[in-house]
Amino acid sequence: MLSLKKKSTPNLLLPRIILLVVLDVAVINVSAFLALFIRHEFDYAAMADSGFLDTLAVIAVPNTLMTLALFTLFRLYNSLWGFAGADELAHIFAAAGLAMVIQGLCILPGFVVLPRSFPVLYGMILCMFTVIIRFSYRFLRRIRAHLMHASRQNTMLIGAGQAGALVLREFKNSRFSQNKVVCIIDDDPGKKGRQLMGIRIVGGRDVIEAAVDKYGITEIILAIPTLSTQAKKDIWEICSRTRCKFKQMPGIYQLANGDVSIQAIRDIDIEDLLERDVVKVDMGGLSDLIKGKTVMVTGGGGSIGSELCRQLASFQPKELVIFDIYENNAYAIEQELKSNFPELKTHVLIGSVRDEQRIDRVIGQFRPAIVYHAAAHKHVPLMERSPLEAVKNNVFGTLNTARAAAKYGVEHFVLISTDKAVNPTNVMGASKRICEMIIQSLADTSSTCFAAVRFGNVLGSNGSVIPLFREQIKKGGPVTVTHPEITRFFMTIPEAVSLVLQAGAYAKGGEIFVLDMGDPVKINDLARNMIRLSGFEPEVDIPIIYTGLRPGEKLYEELLLSEEGLTKTANDLIYIGHKTEFDQNDLQAGLDALRALEEGQEALLRRQLRLMVPTYAPTAEAVHA
Repeated sequence: MLSLKKKSTPNLLLPRIILLVVLDVAVINVSAFLALFIRHEFDYAAMADSGFLDTLAVIAVPNTLMTLALFTLFRLYNSLWGFAGADELAHIFAAAGLAMVIQGLCILPGFVVLPRSFPVLYGMILCMFTVIIRFSYRFLRRIRAHLMHASRQNTMLIGAGQAGALVLREFKNSRFSQNKVVCIIDDDPGKKGRQLMGIRIVGGRDVIEAAVDKYGITEIILAIPTLSTQAKKDIWEICSRTRCKFKQMPGIYQLANGDVSIQAIRDIDIEDLLERDVVKVDMGGLSDLIKGKTVMVTGGGGSIGSELCRQLASFQPKELVIFDIYENNAYAIEQELKSNFPELKTHVLIGSVRDEQRIDRVIGQFRPAIVYHAAAHKHVPLMERSPLEAVKNNVFGTLNTARAAAKYGVEHFVLISTDKAVNPTNVMGASKRICEMIIQSLADTSSTCFAAVRFGNVLGSNGSVIPLFREQIKKGGPVTVTHPEITRFFMTIPEAVSLVLQAGAYAKGGEIFVLDMGDPVKINDLARNMIRLSGFEPEVDIPIIYTGLRPGEKLYEELLLSEEGLTKTANDLIYIGHKTEFDQNDLQAGLDALRALEEGQEALLRRQLRLMVPTYAPTAEAVHA
């Protein structure tokens, strides 16, 4: 896009510059004539008899060229006059003033025969006409915008700071704007009653609802890019009661880059309303761990795996090996990385972690220093119906990959785990708990540093509730929630991946890292908020239906086993769960028993899982799924 803009800008500006030059030539000569005319008290006959008109004709060309040169020097042909302000006005004064001085230096010694008052009158008139021409474009745009306001929707702006001023100016000047800002909200009591660019600041967030009614507001724009997540959530809860559309401006980094435009102001997403601020990660430590090394990601085409690849690429690894069974996803992330990181040496390989020989061959060939193991079956209800597949992929896929990592001297191995591994009620959770036990077991017998990262649901991942709700709302409902009291921990995909990367830097061997994810979110509240964000009223425009808990699903998830406890890390939001003791021989015997099971032996499989994971308590629905 940048290259297109650079190519097209000269073509767009050239006609405007030519028009300005033509107008300036006329203004320069008209100003000279009027200066002489005023000097002779508007007596044309006296002016003609004085002979000064002949002198004016002689100096017309050099005076015109000199003044045009000054206008160019002071960049009067480079400014965007639709946004002209004090700086542009100062440049006009300086150019006209310098033209006046140069004329005076020619007239006073007698080089040019004209009245001594001529330069002063000329400079004043020239400055006046130039200001009128330059600023008339801005005034005409404002008049046009004012005439169009009748068809625009009344808008409330929240935030009267620098960011709010940028947004307000964009609304006033952009031809794309469909908004008429009629009032501003700001919590600073010192700003109440004052104006920002002619728009009144009516008070703090406590008057939002009253102002919506008073001014007939249909859309609210949040223009505070540094606002905390909780404060944003508080404001949105107030605005959601008004049934106005609610949007927000770009982040502060976009402001710094000048990327503020009407098109950049977006609808607020459910991700913006998490119960906590985003996770902060020590990028310096990660760079030391990853830069210049070969890194491998299993399941690299999935939601978590592909984001791992994106973030890893930014740390300049020597090579990135992407291993996935689904070729479409693997191809998509390969093309994205080629576009965004053309210097990165990427190897995309298709295969299954269930294939012991294949994963052994790949790790043996590339000898990665770090392996991030994201390949897994994660969909709870589907794994209840195909439990043996969950065990094959999750348990033995992890075992195959981890053993190969230990065999070939991988430095760090990080397992992607889940909160469903804690007191599991489903096969997927139980299988992931066994995965954790496998890497903790290998950590005791291998030089490879094994660790696991346990977190809750990720917003927007494949198969998660957010895309489902969005699709249901798009179709007009109903939105389906399993239970009115069901809760889940949530985080964004980039946050989850940042935690995984940070765990690799913190790991010493055998740890299970846990994120402080704040308070759990009620899925019922999540559904209602998403309906409101879409501009509808829950149970009025979009119905909500409670379908009952699915097989293996529980009302709430946990991040720790009761016996694990917590140890704090350098990151205030990342903790280490104390290792839960288990017998290595029992683990191996349990794995052998699982491997001997065949299709159709689901009851035996669940019984074996209960023996290996004492906290596994399948629901009746799960047993009969």
